[in-house]
Amino acid sequence: MRNSKKAGLLAGILLLVTLLLAACGDSTATTAPATTSAATTAAKTTAAATTGAATTGASTTGVATTTAGATTAGATTAAGTTAASGTKFKVAFVYVGPVGDGGWTYAHDQGRKYLEQNVPNVETTFIENVPENPADAERVITDLAQKGNKMIFTTSFGYMDPTINVAKKFPNVYFEHATGYKTAENVATYQVRQYQPRYLAGIVAGKLTKTNLIGYVAAYPIPEVIGGIDAFTLGVRSVNPTAKVKVVWTNTWYDPAIEKTAAKSLLDAGCDILGQHQDTPSTLQAAQEAGKYAFGNDSIMESYAPKAHLASPYWNWGIYYVDRVKAAIAGTWKSGEYFGGYKEGVVDLSPLNTVVPDDVKKLVEDKKAALKAGTFEVYAGPIKDQKGAVKVAEGAKLTDADILALNYFFEGVDGTIPS
Repeated sequence: MRNSKKAGLLAGILLLVTLLLAACGDSTATTAPATTSAATTAAKTTAAATTGAATTGASTTGVATTTAGATTAGATTAAGTTAASGTKFKVAFVYVGPVGDGGWTYAHDQGRKYLEQNVPNVETTFIENVPENPADAERVITDLAQKGNKMIFTTSFGYMDPTINVAKKFPNVYFEHATGYKTAENVATYQVRQYQPRYLAGIVAGKLTKTNLIGYVAAYPIPEVIGGIDAFTLGVRSVNPTAKVKVVWTNTWYDPAIEKTAAKSLLDAGCDILGQHQDTPSTLQAAQEAGKYAFGNDSIMESYAPKAHLASPYWNWGIYYVDRVKAAIAGTWKSGEYFGGYKEGVVDLSPLNTVVPDDVKKLVEDKKAALKAGTFEVYAGPIKDQKGAVKVAEGAKLTDADILALNYFFEGVDGTIPS
């Protein structure tokens, strides 16, 4: 999911200039790794100062270890190790941003806390603000494995190759990589169907827009983000076929200043509602300052801009973390590629703002029920691309492999995908 922040920051600044011209854990802190880049630290500092995000309680050292209170009988793991009675099963998390980002990392850390609350005899450690460059990421993951962690979750796309490389050196450790596509005997991948609640958000936007022009602040041009924009647009046009979704790329996951400026450029271009795929609430804050509406992302962002917040697509990572750690302790863990959605309870759209009319709320609830029941598919044909060519025939649908490789925009999207 996430890739190089340094490169992204530089590219984002360059791209934004172009846009502006063209548009209108009970935690015990330990020593932080000396590998945190200046760029990442700067980004964190800027974010805290700019967004007012929920940084209270967030680790300022980058590393923290927490322990669940209960003790269980020993269990033999599939990797051949034995957790003797009274021995904690150590689990580590590697985060790309600060736990107080209010978005992606915050949601994963809520999952870590849920794990501690629901699986006894577990000790968790997290390291935040880990750069996605191979040298830094691999050093951090290796250090966690050397410190006796039996399971390591690496929570951003850019950690894919570092995770695979470290896993080869530690065959008795389980590794789980979020949003990647490379597996090994002791490496699994996991992702959630983010596109499902994004489709529901699109329904709301399509019904409420008065200008028929809806903005979308997008991070990086990768399938996950492209597919989210497409799903959002499908939702918009399912209720408003003449509306368009205008896209601006930031090439950032976590840069509140750049993301807020991008949001403002869309508002200046006539967009009256904003969607987004970023780790910060900056898009929401820009919308509230302009008296417009917007959606949150990754976690429920209502508190950052309650007047503008229509709803937030968000992810329940804790459900997956509990299942996988229990499997590891029981010796039933297997490598695989997890892709869960409404059926598994790992995605949702937060309660809608009171300004949303009841008939629109019913539309959303009906579609949500259909997604849970498996009677509705977001990416079902007919679907056309931006040039009007049929990409998914009527009666057909995209496979999971198709969804995880989406690299084109659907009809109704106003924008291009950077090469």
